Amino acid sequence: MNRGKRFAIACGLTGFAVVTSYLFVDRPLSLSMHAEFSQFRNAFMLLTLVPEPFPVIAVLILVALGVRSLRGRPLSRPLAVALLWSISLLVTVVINRQLKFAFGRSWPETWVNNNPSFIRDGVYGFNPFHGGQGFASFPSGHMAATCVAITILWIAYPRLRAVYALLVAVVAIGLVGADYHFLSDVIAGGFVGVSIGCLAAALWEAGGHPRLRPSNP
Repeated sequence: MNRGKRFAIACGLTGFAVVTSYLFVDRPLSLSMHAEFSQFRNAFMLLTLVPEPFPVIAVLILVALGVRSLRGRPLSRPLAVALLWSISLLVTVVINRQLKFAFGRSWPETWVNNNPSFIRDGVYGFNPFHGGQGFASFPSGHMAATCVAITILWIAYPRLRAVYALLVAVVAIGLVGADYHFLSDVIAGGFVGVSIGCLAAALWEAGGHPRLRPSNP
């Protein structure tokens, strides 16, 4: 099966999971997190901090490698991985913001500027191209950033895949547990991140750049 068919199947499965979660899981799960686990919210919030420094790290790497390139030095494989990691992450941040604007989904709870939310106001659904921070729940930016970063590392350094999977699970649990996002937001964010990571890796290797994948995975 070629990559195109695999991606089409992944799109279909993700769409099914998002719709199913939206119809049957998001609301009861959000209510449960609010009612039963609010005392653990601070702990869940800490789990969501994992991807917070990623954009800053990505910018610093790009600046450092850009300065290094002025000396005409070629990229080693680790530096090539770092470059692709940084570019992919920053691209994901930009794309995900546009998707948030396009879908315009309200948040599970009220967090910013007195935004309408499911828990406080019973507001639930999508408001395409509404704009504003109060309508930016879908897809999850934290999950997208985590998954694109992990995808590049997953491909380049497969021996640590158990650690990568644990990090993704930690962030997902934190986002849902703190009621920051609905489950479908997290699923969609994960798909965005993984998709951009895989596409970036394929484009990188197709362009004849330093090999991303290890010789003996």
